[in-house]
Amino acid sequence: MTVLTRPILEIDLNNLLDNYHTLQKIAGEAVCAAVVKDDAYGLGDANVVPMLYKEAGCRHFFVAHAIEAERIVSLIPEATIFVLQGIGEDCLEIFKQHKQIVPVISCPQMLDFWKANRPDKRKPAIQIETGLNRLGFREAELAKMSDDERKDFCLVMSHLACGDEKDHFMNAHQADNFNNLKNTYFPKLPASLSASDGVFLGKEFQQDLVRLGAAMYGINTAPYRPNQMKNVVRIQAPVLQIEPLPKGDFVGYSATYRANTNRKIAIISIGYGDGLPRSLSNVGKVFFNVSGKLSEARIIGRVSMDNIICDVTDISNLEVGDMAFLADEFYTLDDMGRDAATISYEIMSRIGKNTRYVRKVLFRS
Repeated sequence: MTVLTRPILEIDLNNLLDNYHTLQKIAGEAVCAAVVKDDAYGLGDANVVPMLYKEAGCRHFFVAHAIEAERIVSLIPEATIFVLQGIGEDCLEIFKQHKQIVPVISCPQMLDFWKANRPDKRKPAIQIETGLNRLGFREAELAKMSDDERKDFCLVMSHLACGDEKDHFMNAHQADNFNNLKNTYFPKLPASLSASDGVFLGKEFQQDLVRLGAAMYGINTAPYRPNQMKNVVRIQAPVLQIEPLPKGDFVGYSATYRANTNRKIAIISIGYGDGLPRSLSNVGKVFFNVSGKLSEARIIGRVSMDNIICDVTDISNLEVGDMAFLADEFYTLDDMGRDAATISYEIMSRIGKNTRYVRKVLFRS
């Protein structure tokens, strides 16, 4: 019998590549950039980035910080890497050393810093505020720019607040704002309004360039319709112990679960230390594939740092060493996010960067 102790994270780059191509078709004539911030949403930019560059022909990438761009720049020598958080003293040297890394300028102070420290003639991108009220120039600030300043950008962009809700009034509101500001101040610049969710909203939102992030990684960014993306992430964890739970006994920290009949429990080697949300306590679920039958088991008691405890009373022939499936195509990170009262983006980021997993990257070369 094989005994394992660590959870397993499988990353299917084949499905990720297929998702990119599917989104390309939906995006029509728009250029498809890949968002690979946060270590490619935690799935490993060292694997994701060169695959998209070589296999998909992607030549535009977005990261959050310049330090992320520096890590991948040698892997994609002919690509442009946009840095969403812009430029400052803490990353100036990175921009000086790598001409293909382009800052996204989002406020007058950052623009002044760029002009004072500009390493060469490359043009930055500019982010404008259209309704999200996050990063971006407001119209009053745009109006103060000179014509020469406005011409000194390579891309004008913004970000949707409610793109995952097809009929939300904010989508039309932001599209109108974006088009008005672009046509007034940057009529000749290429434009980017949408991340993954906006790709599904149609040509008006796709503009010249779309930024493919969560959907490319398999997340359903258009929940008003069946998910068109393939599953990219599979999470498994081994059963460490199986025990009877007598009627009246309690389970886990703070004794939040009490058995009302005689039960059987399995202790699984995964917990919040592995990125599993603690909010799944007493509400989450796992699945077992025993004798060719897929069976669901509820998480009972508190999720602890290293373990969860599941009620497996109705699952026959389960053994120590069998694997519990926590995320797969039949129970996705979107499903887990719903049950945990959070979003799949957060779970993927937390789990993907965790070093305790055995990582298996699947790709047909």
